Amino acid sequence: MAAEVSVILDTCGLLWLAAGGKKLSRAALREINQAPVVYVSAVSGCEIALKVRTGKLELPAPVKDWFAQVVEHHGLTVLELDLDACITAAELPAIHDDPFDRFIIAAAKQHALTVVTRDERFEEYGVAVLR
Repeated sequence: MAAEVSVILDTCGLLWLAAGGKKLSRAALREINQAPVVYVSAVSGCEIALKVRTGKLELPAPVKDWFAQVVEHHGLTVLELDLDACITAAELPAIHDDPFDRFIIAAAKQHALTVVTRDERFEEYGVAVLR
């Protein structure tokens, strides 16, 4: 039997899960449901708030409330940014220029997490990915 692996959702993965999971693959949903811990980075809150502010995303509640509701409903654990993750994100090779994704990649590397994402560039950083 394979060892259970904790996962971290990229921001799109979080949004898809919150919307009912239909955009997530069956394999990703299965791993999310079986993972001992499913993390979401605190930086996803910032990314979502910026998308709402710029009109690229609409939520049914204010961002703080929405985020808290999604975390509670899905039993997610918020992974706070720490100094090590911030420095690691800055020191990653210039494969990916999205700063939010760089923080998620750094957290995945720091905590040996599998990332739920459709972004193929994550794998170039040596992190495990679930699409």
